[in-house]
Amino acid sequence: MRPRYPRLLQDSLTISAAQNAEKTAVVTADERVSYAELHARASRFASLLQEVGVRRGDRVAIFLENSVDTVAGIYGALYAGAAFMVVNPQTKEDKLHYMLADSGASAVLSEGRLARMVSGLLADPATALPDLLALVLTGGVDEAVAPRADEASGGPGSSGPNQDAEGLAAGSRSAVDGRFTVRSLGAWTDTAVTAPGTVPLDLAALVYTSGSTGNPKGVMLSHQNMVFAQGSLVEYLRLDASDRILNLLPLAFDYGLYQALMAVHLGATLVLERTFAFPAAIVKRVVEEGVTVFPGVPTVFATLLSLHRNVPIAMPSVRRYTNTAAHLPDEYVPGLLEMSPGALVYKMYGLTECKRVCYLEPELVLAKPLSVGRAIPGTETYLLGEDGQPVGPGVTGTLYVRGPHVMLGYWNLPAETEHMLKPGKYPGERVLCTHDWFRTDEGGFLYFMGRSDDIIKSRGEKVSPVEVENALATIPGVREAAVIGVPDELLGQAVRAYVVLDPGASYTEQAFKREAMARLESFMVPRDVRFVDDLPKTATGKVRKKSLVEQA
Repeated sequence: MRPRYPRLLQDSLTISAAQNAEKTAVVTADERVSYAELHARASRFASLLQEVGVRRGDRVAIFLENSVDTVAGIYGALYAGAAFMVVNPQTKEDKLHYMLADSGASAVLSEGRLARMVSGLLADPATALPDLLALVLTGGVDEAVAPRADEASGGPGSSGPNQDAEGLAAGSRSAVDGRFTVRSLGAWTDTAVTAPGTVPLDLAALVYTSGSTGNPKGVMLSHQNMVFAQGSLVEYLRLDASDRILNLLPLAFDYGLYQALMAVHLGATLVLERTFAFPAAIVKRVVEEGVTVFPGVPTVFATLLSLHRNVPIAMPSVRRYTNTAAHLPDEYVPGLLEMSPGALVYKMYGLTECKRVCYLEPELVLAKPLSVGRAIPGTETYLLGEDGQPVGPGVTGTLYVRGPHVMLGYWNLPAETEHMLKPGKYPGERVLCTHDWFRTDEGGFLYFMGRSDDIIKSRGEKVSPVEVENALATIPGVREAAVIGVPDELLGQAVRAYVVLDPGASYTEQAFKREAMARLESFMVPRDVRFVDDLPKTATGKVRKKSLVEQA
């Protein structure tokens, strides 16, 4: 019997490897591995981590493209008693240094050009990483790494050459005591791991997310947080071991990460891709692999539907489409069902700080097109007004979240933690204040109105950018729209809309405003409309409104 909520996050892999040893666990463009092999790789990595000195509570960074080794690295770090942090392979050197230094990472798993970025940091005294014990390479020691991390071979401050047990050239630079080493996971065969004594409240992961100060914030998630979240997700998504789950997003993002966690937890199969840059190839892979779960964001689905209009796409194996990051226009749903008849379409809302907040049952997607649903199983949501008191249906308030999935806090950021975690109903309990504005209907369904710091104050009225965007999306020919507030001497803030039109669609600004006036109250109608070819996006497909504000 597979437990819905195992004690520790890595127990999911242990159970799946025991019960489904020969079943395919992960499929990539390069390889196909069973649960037995995935468990063996994770165990080898854990053994090597313990060999180089990683202990319970340490942090291990995984700096790789989406791959089998990335998934194995996650569970290997956990088996060693450490917390994992997956770093987006698109991360630039300065941000990489910040994350490794801020987390105090003890080891980094990497390869190729990404490993060379790490060794480049180590070669510069200005970017020393004194907590780093090892750079672990997925294959053999890369010749391009050693010259940049080998000050030990005669450079200033070196402690002399160091060879590991396999005779591999190892960098030994360390700002502290020369402990640093470069090791090869490919050459390490030992799978013996000393039980580290991990408990459910131990840190399991640091997930770095954008911060208001410019530096990313490390969201601290315990084993309890993540075990609960994966269990709740598979329950409401109605998934089981027969599923074949696609993942297109970097495993550094929680939406991508949890596709892997859910697959391993269920003993299902993960079909892991590195990019959506070639959508036709993704469609081919979905068909060939019999993918049943297709997670995406609106930009992914918009691209698929655009292809579908030109050359009909058939993906009959897909039983679930899931959407988050931004609102999924209701007009997308019929197209998705044309490609995959009978599929269920899920709209969801969440934050890295608790993974998922709510979901809309697929049977209600067309009946409640603007809702993001109700709280996920085992959790609670409620709205408070500016006076701290509960608000009723139809009234906008700040969303609060209770449940075992709420983060421990932000790494090394007590003030920011206090800003997000508030006293709950019971002594010692902390609930998550999302600082997002919502309202509910009479049935308790939630409607996202915007972030409190995104709310536009115009003419003394509060304008929800999301509400305006949803209205503009119903104008014929509008592909997507983003709304921001810009300074205005008379209004305080004026509403500005950036609009992407479908090919062949055309409006003058005045004609577009007339369409908007037919859908919005006068104070919400954009005073300024900018027609653009595309909107700036984050790697997860969210509109980067900060860029629009900076352009304004």
